[in-house]
Amino acid sequence: MGELADYLVQHDANFRKSRLPALYSDFRSQKTLNPDGYQANISAWLLALARLASEGLLARQGSQPSALVFDLDESLRKSLASKQFGQPLALGAVINEALAQKDLIPLQTFLHSNHNIYQHSWSQIPWDVMGWTLRQLGVVDPARGEDRIPKGNYVVMKNVEAASRELGEVIGDTAPRYDRVFTRGQFQALFAAVLGQDQRLSDTDTDVLLKFLSRDKDMIEYDGQTVRIRASGEARGITQEDSSMASIKELMGSLEHQIDLLNKRIDEQDQEARNAVLRKNRVAALAALKAKKRAESYLTARYATLNQLETVATKLQQASDQVQLVKVMESSASALENLNAQLGGVDKVESTMDRLREEMSATDELSAILAEPTGMVVDEEEIDEELEALEKEQKKEEEEKQRAREEKQRSREEEQGAVKAMKALNELPAVPTGDEPERVGSPTKETGIANLTLDG
Repeated sequence: MGELADYLVQHDANFRKSRLPALYSDFRSQKTLNPDGYQANISAWLLALARLASEGLLARQGSQPSALVFDLDESLRKSLASKQFGQPLALGAVINEALAQKDLIPLQTFLHSNHNIYQHSWSQIPWDVMGWTLRQLGVVDPARGEDRIPKGNYVVMKNVEAASRELGEVIGDTAPRYDRVFTRGQFQALFAAVLGQDQRLSDTDTDVLLKFLSRDKDMIEYDGQTVRIRASGEARGITQEDSSMASIKELMGSLEHQIDLLNKRIDEQDQEARNAVLRKNRVAALAALKAKKRAESYLTARYATLNQLETVATKLQQASDQVQLVKVMESSASALENLNAQLGGVDKVESTMDRLREEMSATDELSAILAEPTGMVVDEEEIDEELEALEKEQKKEEEEKQRAREEKQRSREEEQGAVKAMKALNELPAVPTGDEPERVGSPTKETGIANLTLDG
């Protein structure tokens, strides 16, 4: 007692310790007093039950674990008991609400119904009718009376839908038909890992999943023995060819398994014979070699049979591909015929092209007419002469402007030269007078040019 409760505390965020008192209490009265809190508790328990079922933790001792279906009775309440808070007092209300909302569906009802479960919602049934139906199942009004858990096997829809989504991600509808056909046993073996756990799909899980995928999701065709993943546009139903392909694939799988066992058996007998020789046990060595020879004979026969089946399987694949090819060609021929009929035949196309060419020629003629000049005709020579006169006049004006600029530049340069000459004259020393004493020696800057003589 307490193992499942401890598991939920460790793995389910809804079962944190602060919420445990509310979840384990008799919260049925909250349906009218606090509807939001009531629904939150119901949802938390439903998610917890789905998690426990998917992990195979709700299976009874000695029974095969089932991820999609669980068997309910009052023992479930004891299995979920908490060491601190005891048994969940409103677990019956949780199951009853799940039945009303179709989160749980009775197993036999699910398997034998021919109607899509999404098209017949129990929530649309009036409550008085619903109440009578639930009472027949042993269910009472969740808000009144004893909190009872209805006994029976129920499909956990959350887990079924999750498995369907994961399966839809790994199967493809574009593969050849041969690769999309399986026997029931092959389907169960190949897709057992879609639940993301180590356990295999139980037989009941396989029945539920196949029914759901064929009836409610329309992903597969299934006749109880053969499964075919549906491709878009494919005909309904399982054909004789589908059954033959599935049988051959199953037999080939069985032979491959036998071949693996025989190869292992041969290796074991060979090693046993070698060990007997080392022990000097001639009788044991001969027995091991005889067993090895028999296994090799069986292995040869199995390989021959497998090769024959592979040849037949290849032919079936080729024939199936050819059938699909012919169907595509037939549909393509019909499509081309319809398109050609819309065109009206060769004569109509030729007539249309002739009309098109005539209209295009008429359009060209109209364009040429519209491009012709209208009004007074202009003398092109007179225009050229006038343009030449304008160009000459423009050139003359440019030359006059250039001469004016050059004259102006020349005047500016003469003025600058006069200024420089005046400045040089101003810098010359003054002329000496007769009162200054006569100095001997070479003339200096101070004596000036007045004291210079021809004699030097």
